[in-house]
Amino acid sequence: MGAWQSYRLRLQRKRWRIRAVRKRRELKREVDRTAEIRPLDLLCFSTIRNEAVRLPYFLQYYRDQGINHFLIVDNDSTDGSADYLAAQPDVSVWSTKASYKRSRFGVDWLNWLQMRYAHGHWSLTVDPDEFLIYPFCDTRPLRALTDWLDASSIRSFSAMLLDMYPKGRLDEQPYQSGQDPIEIASWFDSGNYTIARNKRFGNLWIQGGPRARMFFADQPAKAPALNKIPLVKWDRRYAYVSSTHMLLPRGLNQVYDEWGGEKASGVLLHAKFLDTFTAKAAEELTRKQHYSASVEYRAYAETMRDDPDLWCKWSEKYINWRQLEILGLMSKGNWA
Repeated sequence: MGAWQSYRLRLQRKRWRIRAVRKRRELKREVDRTAEIRPLDLLCFSTIRNEAVRLPYFLQYYRDQGINHFLIVDNDSTDGSADYLAAQPDVSVWSTKASYKRSRFGVDWLNWLQMRYAHGHWSLTVDPDEFLIYPFCDTRPLRALTDWLDASSIRSFSAMLLDMYPKGRLDEQPYQSGQDPIEIASWFDSGNYTIARNKRFGNLWIQGGPRARMFFADQPAKAPALNKIPLVKWDRRYAYVSSTHMLLPRGLNQVYDEWGGEKASGVLLHAKFLDTFTAKAAEELTRKQHYSASVEYRAYAETMRDDPDLWCKWSEKYINWRQLEILGLMSKGNWA
């Protein structure tokens, strides 16, 4: 990369950080337990809206992995999500009625909170329907992974977003609060993914899966990105650029090996497609708070009228992380 382009990226990072500082005014502190955060704690950041049914399992899943404190922005929920979160002893909650779209889809809010509270901590940024799977997650806590990353001088850890879905109609099995959603949405596409390199930011751009083949079959280039870098040893100088797809400084995006080997990586099991999905898609289409005039949710609404079955004859049923490694969707790299 040339000196001029490097300079421009430094300016962009500075601009995103200044924007995050300004956007802090949109956040109202509801319950602040950040004084309880210890120097080595693992932190989880998320922006949510009307996720009360998902929150019990989401919080317990990441507690079991080893997250010590959750910092969550509630974007004008009407289902009691904020009250539920406020009652949790390891959660700090901020609320806002401001535009999700004008906060760059929550990125500005979380950039501010990470700038303020995550410096020096391993920071996990996920949505309430995303569940991190990493090598040896069945026998080793998240702390074992971050300790190995520290020892290896690795500052960021990637995870491909893997869309999970049930076999049959989405509304056949109602989701119950506290339930593991992968019990219902237990299937995924093992292939049909495309990978390209973003030359400007140095990250990989991954598309495909059931959303590409079902909702964007005629326009695959518009299918949602599946590449994510959710786990970062945070520094107040860092900033997410677009969701957790890429960050600045640019080096944080180089989560793959250019010399023929493999770097350790994980998967985010994405449990979007439950019986709650149709109502959620309709709400978000009405709100128009998502990327590119909510093109993704327009595609969902148009296709969901026919009650599609996302399952196909090439679908695989999820077993464990080793299965995902065999399929080439994640890697343990040289972590033994």
